[in-house]
Amino acid sequence: MQQTTVSQPRIVYFSSASENTRRFVDKLDIPARRIPLRRKEPELIVDEPYVLITPTYGGGDPRKAVPRQVITFLNNPHNRTFIRGVITSGNRNFGTAYCCAGPTIAAKCRVPELYRFELLGTARDVARVREGIREFWDRTGGEM
Repeated sequence: MQQTTVSQPRIVYFSSASENTRRFVDKLDIPARRIPLRRKEPELIVDEPYVLITPTYGGGDPRKAVPRQVITFLNNPHNRTFIRGVITSGNRNFGTAYCCAGPTIAAKCRVPELYRFELLGTARDVARVREGIREFWDRTGGEM
């Protein structure tokens, strides 16, 4: 993993057409870049450490939990080099598959799963994630 220190945390996120994840990320007041929703959009290439925020897909099927766009983004070794942690949203209606994209990404990328929130998240989730990311960054400096 590339050793790059960044003083301020960064977020890379994916949001579907529903924009739920984008609305959550907008409330964090942390610099963020979006993984493109459509193939015709330019590919996102990152050059600094980040925390990934993504919804869980698949309707309860863990094999389909990670959005295709996130898989494509992380399949780029350069982008994968800079991931430092993952946060996922999900729907508790899917039981054991709730937020299962998080552990999948964490295991494959060898980074910690930092937090899970349901659907749009609550004001408490926003505060916890904002402070949690800043504390994580202060502790690690964006290095792994």
